[in-house]
Amino acid sequence: MSASHSLPAVASHYPDRPQFSGFMKPGRVEGEVSNLEVYGKIPEDIDGTFYRVMPDPQFPPFIENDPWFNGDGNISAFKIKDSRVSFKQRYVRTEKFTRERDAQRALLGKYRNKFTDAVEFKIRTTANTNVVHFNGKLLALKEDAPPYALDPESLETLGPHTFDGQLPSLTFTAHPKFDPDTGEMICFGYEARGDGTPDVCYYRIAADGTFLETVWLVAPVVAMIHDFAVTENWVVFPIIPQVCDMERLKQGGEHWQWSPETPFYIGVLPRVGAKPDDVKWFRYPNCFPSHSSNAYEDGSGNIVFDLGLSEKNVFFWWPDKDGNAPSPESIHSQLTRFTIDPRAASLELSAAANVQVLHNGNSEFYRLDDRFATRPYRHAFFDLMDPALGTDFPAIAPQLGGGYPLYNSLAHLDLDTGETEVYFPGRTHMVQEPVFIPRRGSKEEGDGYLLALVNNYASMSSELHLLDTRNFTTALAVILLPLRLRHGLHGNWVDAADVEK
Repeated sequence: MSASHSLPAVASHYPDRPQFSGFMKPGRVEGEVSNLEVYGKIPEDIDGTFYRVMPDPQFPPFIENDPWFNGDGNISAFKIKDSRVSFKQRYVRTEKFTRERDAQRALLGKYRNKFTDAVEFKIRTTANTNVVHFNGKLLALKEDAPPYALDPESLETLGPHTFDGQLPSLTFTAHPKFDPDTGEMICFGYEARGDGTPDVCYYRIAADGTFLETVWLVAPVVAMIHDFAVTENWVVFPIIPQVCDMERLKQGGEHWQWSPETPFYIGVLPRVGAKPDDVKWFRYPNCFPSHSSNAYEDGSGNIVFDLGLSEKNVFFWWPDKDGNAPSPESIHSQLTRFTIDPRAASLELSAAANVQVLHNGNSEFYRLDDRFATRPYRHAFFDLMDPALGTDFPAIAPQLGGGYPLYNSLAHLDLDTGETEVYFPGRTHMVQEPVFIPRRGSKEEGDGYLLALVNNYASMSSELHLLDTRNFTTALAVILLPLRLRHGLHGNWVDAADVEK
């Protein structure tokens, strides 16, 4: 839709759809609350801020069945100091947000389809997928555009961030990786020359914001690369078989369509000094790769790559060309390990030779002790759905809302022993993505705390649950919020000591 076309009627309420109802009803709150209620004890050695972002549309969309994660990015900051917690929340002032606020109505059309917009945007993003701290700024990320920079303290939006004009691509990953020794940020953009382009742009950024190198690649298919992984010497790009077609976009269709005929491609590129033709695109039978846990190199120089893997289309709201999609309750994603020889002549991967399931449970949102990113690690933390734990599904079902996978517990997997510890927050609760907080003064991997936002469907409000990894199955503290925060996507812990460096 161009600006010359008449606009749809202004919606006076959100659509009567699962993704806009119950706990998923948009909250649209900005503000701050000091001294949140704490039940239990927050250790005094925790000093920092947990930042997270959620899609939270400020206006009802004019595309009625808009996916839940097309909402405006709303950043939450939970500052913990002296065993107290304060809360602050502000929207990212993207071009979309400010122009819609001026117009007092939605102007953005379908998810990542500019041909359905009411107006033309210069930067068409909601900045709603992840938020990271880098070089003194918060960066609000969504993989269809450059980051938006924010002030870490006030959450004031500073504007689009192109690293002083160094950013080579039109897009930027929502999952940058950080070298724990150098602070280097390793990034990429897919559809890097614009919608429907097969170009992938890889780049490394020094801790001071200087671009160290850029490598342009061409992917074997125009498809989604949501997350990726980095080792000491390699970069790994898992391509989700959700494909883009420009003709479909121009006809007002969806950006993504599940392709059961497309294999799972895994791109492998040298991390430093690569040329475009150095990339290898390994192939594995069609499946859905979700978020990465970690990657590293073993003693033989093989890449060990841990990520969630499902045989079915996890993004069920984008079916295949015939409209086929799995029912949400049938989707089962497992933490899975790929072992890949980057020097191999054959690009074909097999379950027998290259794949090992690390955990049988239905899991997602994998996190680790970030001090061990890119190197061998022992401890993985993640969301888990285990119906046997005792969730009262009949009681909470009317309030769940919809459009996203549900997880009722937090898990800790010891990769050396294979043992799993599970924290179950309660019969009327679901968990969001956790973050790991190292114990002050301890260099032991996994020694610290796990913090996660938890949905309480009985009170219809949000809680923070803090766990000690030395006693994982019991909450150390539960922090209550006097409001409900919609299901979010990603976030990160920023230690006060790291900000002061």
